[in-house]
Amino acid sequence: MKLSHAAYSAFIAASALLSAQLVRAAEPRAVIELFTSQGCSSCPAADRLLGELTRDPTLITLSLAVDYWDYLGWKDTLALHGHANRERAYANARGDREVYTPQAVVNGKVAVLGSDKSAIEGAIAQSRKDAAPLSLPVTLTIADGKVTADIADANGNNSEQRSGEVWLCPITGKVSVKIERGENSGHLLTYYNVVRRWVKLGDWAGKAQSFSIPLSDVTNAEIDSYAVLVQSGVAAKPGPVIGAATAAVH
Repeated sequence: MKLSHAAYSAFIAASALLSAQLVRAAEPRAVIELFTSQGCSSCPAADRLLGELTRDPTLITLSLAVDYWDYLGWKDTLALHGHANRERAYANARGDREVYTPQAVVNGKVAVLGSDKSAIEGAIAQSRKDAAPLSLPVTLTIADGKVTADIADANGNNSEQRSGEVWLCPITGKVSVKIERGENSGHLLTYYNVVRRWVKLGDWAGKAQSFSIPLSDVTNAEIDSYAVLVQSGVAAKPGPVIGAATAAVH
């Protein structure tokens, strides 16, 4: 069956639109790390906002529960002490020493109040004014019993960074927790894209490279997706996130 000229033109236009959408989906505009706590009465609004932002395919959203409010009477069931260390490392790298919840760190560069949607959008725009973050093409695949991050060569893309650490985060997409004590006592709170671990896959040195880890090493019944971040600097002094990708467990 032959297509008419009009139908053929429409097909080409639709194909071009789909290709553009796929490119946009593969190139996120921001990684948003929300530092939150079950013991923080100001955090539920930020947690709900992160849930909304998670539906935006151009964003990679991560919920990082901290433990420094546990002394208030409720031990956060999702917290990792490393998240508090990461938040402090960001503050030291920025030089402002601001550590609080809910705090959103955007693209590893700009920190804002995690419950303020307009501030987060402003931070996304601000973080992209200089050397564009997330300009390094990264893909993440789950196949053959492995999780594999493929990172492009620094040449031929817009990234001004030529090295970075490669981190894999196993994620639970949605967790509801009934808080029994502390500032949020009696509330059932829901958390989105909860980071359960940080696994360093290696160091990227500017050349095209693949990093793999056995799926069995980073999975359990709670994990339904993964995120990989290529970040300049080091864990103790993190810089901008220069590449990132996600993959869902099917």
